[in-house]
Amino acid sequence: MSTPARRIPREPLDHLVVAFDVSSREEALALADRLGDAVRWAKVGLELFVSAGPGIVGELSARGLSVFLDLKFHDIPNTVAGACASAARTGAGLVNVHAGGGEAMMRAAREGAERGAREAGRPRPEILAVTVLTSLAGTELPGYYQARSVEERVVYLAGEAKAAGLDGVVCSPHEISRLRETLGPDFRLLTPGLRFVEGEAGDQKRVATPYDAARAGSDYLVIGRPITGADDPRAAASRALAEIGRGLADRR
Repeated sequence: MSTPARRIPREPLDHLVVAFDVSSREEALALADRLGDAVRWAKVGLELFVSAGPGIVGELSARGLSVFLDLKFHDIPNTVAGACASAARTGAGLVNVHAGGGEAMMRAAREGAERGAREAGRPRPEILAVTVLTSLAGTELPGYYQARSVEERVVYLAGEAKAAGLDGVVCSPHEISRLRETLGPDFRLLTPGLRFVEGEAGDQKRVATPYDAARAGSDYLVIGRPITGADDPRAAASRALAEIGRGLADRR
């Protein structure tokens, strides 16, 4: 099996992922230019990917950014394998799928990513599984996710993802400590829905600050509107990096 291009997160810049949740290629590239070297990771989600196409990954990479391709694949195994192969060919460093697709689908995702990376002569991207969306608070359960609490469902799905050979999961800040205890220090955790202490939660329900997530043990911390919607995105990114740095220093 091929090995992903693992940049072991060692400093705040390795942990911060800025969500490029914009609607056009031009906006994305302008944002990258405004942020400059204050950021190493950019998240490309559905809106930007559908608008700009796969080429946006290479264009952001050319500006020195590693790309988290946040498309949350969830389909039959063969389809997801093909999608992950295509994602690997773009040069993305992180790709995600829905853990709810099942173990066979998750194994196919990894196999597809390995094939695509091999064909393109690239390192395999890390493959993460989405557990429970951070827009869900738990009131939707058990009807949506069986008779388990949110935390129990996240831990269960994370265990399934690890068994399937994936590199980590996407989880809310509330589950970081439990997952670290359960799955160990090397399993990757990516945490969206982060806000500064005075920020609005928006459509996210299970949120925390960058400091809290870094201190709890998250590897990748995704921040969107608090940075991209700021008058000075670079200054906001610097603030996030400072919080992450304090959280890393205070990890137990």
